Amino acid sequence: QVQLVESGGGSVQVGGSLKLSCVGSGFTFGDYCMGWFRKGPAKERVRVALIDAGGATGYADSVKGRFTVSRDNAYNTLYLQMDRLNAEDTDMYYCALGAGRYCMGQYDFWGQGTQVTVSS
Repeated sequence: QVQLVESGGGSVQVGGSLKLSCVGSGFTFGDYCMGWFRKGPAKERVRVALIDAGGATGYADSVKGRFTVSRDNAYNTLYLQMDRLNAEDTDMYYCALGAGRYCMGQYDFWGQGTQVTVSS
Protein backbone atom coordinates (compact mmCIF):
# COMPACT_ATOMS: atom_id res chain seq x y z
CA GLN A 1 0.00 0.00 0.00
CA VAL A 2 1.05 3.60 -0.50
CA GLN A 3 2.97 5.15 2.36
CA LEU A 4 4.45 8.61 2.68
CA VAL A 5 6.65 9.36 5.67
CA GLU A 6 7.85 12.89 6.37
CA SER A 7 10.75 13.92 8.56
CA GLY A 8 12.96 16.91 9.17
CA GLY A 9 10.59 19.28 10.93
CA GLY A 10 11.57 21.04 14.12
CA SER A 11 12.04 24.38 15.83
CA VAL A 12 14.22 27.06 14.32
CA GLN A 13 14.74 30.78 14.75
CA VAL A 14 13.61 33.40 12.27
CA GLY A 15 16.03 33.46 9.34
CA GLY A 16 17.05 29.86 9.83
CA SER A 17 16.72 26.83 7.58
CA LEU A 18 15.20 23.37 7.64
CA LYS A 19 15.12 20.55 5.12
CA LEU A 20 12.06 18.31 5.04
CA SER A 21 12.14 14.83 3.56
CA CYS A 22 9.36 12.50 2.48
CA VAL A 23 10.02 8.87 1.64
CA GLY A 24 7.42 7.16 -0.52
CA SER A 25 6.71 3.47 -0.89
CA GLY A 26 4.10 1.25 -2.49
CA PHE A 27 4.16 3.03 -5.86
CA THR A 28 6.61 3.89 -8.64
CA PHE A 29 7.87 7.13 -7.11
CA GLY A 30 9.41 8.62 -10.23
CA ASP A 31 6.17 8.35 -12.23
CA TYR A 32 4.15 10.77 -10.12
CA CYS A 33 3.71 14.40 -9.24
CA MET A 34 4.60 15.04 -5.60
CA GLY A 35 3.74 18.01 -3.47
CA TRP A 36 4.31 19.75 -0.17
CA PHE A 37 1.33 21.30 1.60
CA ARG A 38 0.78 23.02 4.92
CA LYS A 39 -2.24 22.79 7.17
CA GLY A 40 -3.23 26.45 6.83
CA PRO A 41 -5.05 28.83 9.23
CA ALA A 42 -8.51 27.45 8.47
CA LYS A 43 -7.21 23.88 8.73
CA GLU A 44 -7.48 23.48 4.97
CA ARG A 45 -4.36 22.17 3.24
CA VAL A 46 -2.53 24.89 1.35
CA ARG A 47 -0.16 24.14 -1.50
CA VAL A 48 3.46 25.08 -0.80
CA ALA A 49 5.47 23.47 -3.60
CA LEU A 50 4.95 20.90 -6.34
CA ILE A 51 7.24 18.88 -8.56
CA ASP A 52 6.03 16.74 -11.43
CA ALA A 53 7.51 13.53 -12.76
CA GLY A 54 9.67 15.48 -15.20
CA GLY A 55 11.08 17.73 -12.51
CA ALA A 56 9.07 20.86 -13.28
CA THR A 57 8.33 22.82 -10.12
CA GLY A 58 5.78 25.29 -8.85
CA TYR A 59 5.62 27.35 -5.66
CA ALA A 60 3.21 29.37 -3.62
CA ASP A 61 3.97 33.08 -3.91
CA SER A 62 4.75 33.25 -0.19
CA VAL A 63 7.70 30.86 -0.50
CA LYS A 64 9.15 31.71 -3.91
CA GLY A 65 12.85 32.41 -3.63
CA ARG A 66 13.04 30.89 -0.14
CA PHE A 67 11.94 27.26 -0.54
CA THR A 68 13.20 24.69 -3.03
CA VAL A 69 11.44 21.43 -3.82
CA SER A 70 13.42 18.53 -5.26
CA ARG A 71 13.22 14.80 -5.62
CA ASP A 72 15.63 11.86 -5.73
CA ASN A 73 13.84 9.09 -7.55
CA ALA A 74 16.64 6.60 -6.85
CA TYR A 75 15.82 6.93 -3.15
CA ASN A 76 12.05 7.50 -3.48
CA THR A 77 12.48 10.74 -1.60
CA LEU A 78 10.95 14.18 -1.92
CA TYR A 79 12.66 17.18 -0.30
CA LEU A 80 11.74 20.69 0.69
CA GLN A 81 14.66 22.99 1.47
CA MET A 82 13.29 25.86 3.54
CA ASP A 83 15.53 28.93 3.87
CA ARG A 84 15.02 32.38 5.40
CA LEU A 85 12.19 31.04 7.49
CA ASN A 86 9.82 33.47 9.16
CA ALA A 87 7.19 33.08 11.87
CA GLU A 88 4.41 32.85 9.28
CA ASP A 89 5.94 29.60 8.02
CA THR A 90 5.05 27.89 11.30
CA ASP A 91 2.67 25.05 10.51
CA MET A 92 2.29 21.32 10.01
CA TYR A 93 3.74 20.31 6.63
CA TYR A 94 2.52 17.32 4.63
CA CYS A 95 3.76 15.59 1.52
CA ALA A 96 1.23 14.32 -0.97
CA LEU A 97 1.13 11.96 -3.93
CA GLY A 98 -0.43 13.32 -7.08
CA ALA A 99 -2.78 11.33 -9.27
CA GLY A 100 -0.40 11.19 -12.25
CA ARG A 101 2.78 12.48 -13.84
CA TYR A 102 1.63 16.07 -13.89
CA CYS A 103 0.36 18.14 -10.99
CA MET A 104 -3.30 18.60 -11.86
CA GLY A 105 -4.75 19.33 -8.44
CA GLN A 106 -5.73 15.85 -7.26
CA TYR A 107 -3.84 14.28 -4.38
CA ASP A 108 -5.03 10.93 -3.12
CA PHE A 109 -2.45 10.03 -0.49
CA TRP A 110 -0.92 12.07 2.31
CA GLY A 111 1.79 11.64 4.88
CA GLN A 112 1.25 12.11 8.59
CA GLY A 113 2.87 15.53 8.63
CA THR A 114 5.91 17.11 10.25
CA GLN A 115 5.73 20.23 12.42
CA VAL A 116 7.77 23.32 11.59
CA THR A 117 7.96 26.01 14.27
CA VAL A 118 9.77 29.30 13.64
CA SER A 119 10.34 31.60 16.59
CA SER A 120 11.94 34.99 17.03
